[in-house]
Amino acid sequence: MTKHLPNAITLLNLFLGCCAAGGIFYGQFVLAFWLILAAVLADYVDGLVARMLGVHSELGKQLDSLADVVSFGLVPGAIYYKLLTIGLGLGQAEGLQMAALPGFLLSVSAGLRLAKFNLDTRQSDGFLGLPTPSSTMFTAGLMAIYHFDSFGLAGLVSSPLFLYCCIGGLSFMMLSEIPMFNFKFKSLRWAGNEIKYIFVAVAVASLLLAREAALAIVIFLYILFSIFRRLAQKGETA
Repeated sequence: MTKHLPNAITLLNLFLGCCAAGGIFYGQFVLAFWLILAAVLADYVDGLVARMLGVHSELGKQLDSLADVVSFGLVPGAIYYKLLTIGLGLGQAEGLQMAALPGFLLSVSAGLRLAKFNLDTRQSDGFLGLPTPSSTMFTAGLMAIYHFDSFGLAGLVSSPLFLYCCIGGLSFMMLSEIPMFNFKFKSLRWAGNEIKYIFVAVAVASLLLAREAALAIVIFLYILFSIFRRLAQKGETA
């Protein structure tokens, strides 16, 4: 029975993503936020459990991608759709709102990124392009900033121009070839994990200082660090 445990956790990720999407469309942002974090945790744990048990299967690989399309593709698209309807003053309007549909372009980009990832053998220890869970965590951070509005930024994160820029920027980063480090620890040693430990410290500090804005800040720093590291590497080889 233990060989089915990783797949069960993957299916839990899928279930949590479906629930989060429903919560978003009904404006239950706090519930959706915690469901998204739980889905991210499940996505992290399923691979960890599979490695611990030494069980890998093609079914598990396919399930993982299908679950991620929902939890880290549909869900962030739904967040942008919902925030755009608010920013455009369409929150109480009935029916599908055409001006908010670009939010789901992020879902399309996430699906393409996941398909490319499955075929790319170069991404075993790190990533090329922004991982879909990171894109989702950034987007969930924007939702939390809007809902709690502790810093008076609700107007900014629901601004259509800002949201369209986020959709375009995250889509570009997911499909780019920019190297990005993997957050998963293969050991607890400092050597080889320096960057990961530094980002854990940054995440904890952000959580204490920035509260609901922590997720968006940490992922934004993750993106900036990867871009600058890429530019530095190009400079060294030029």
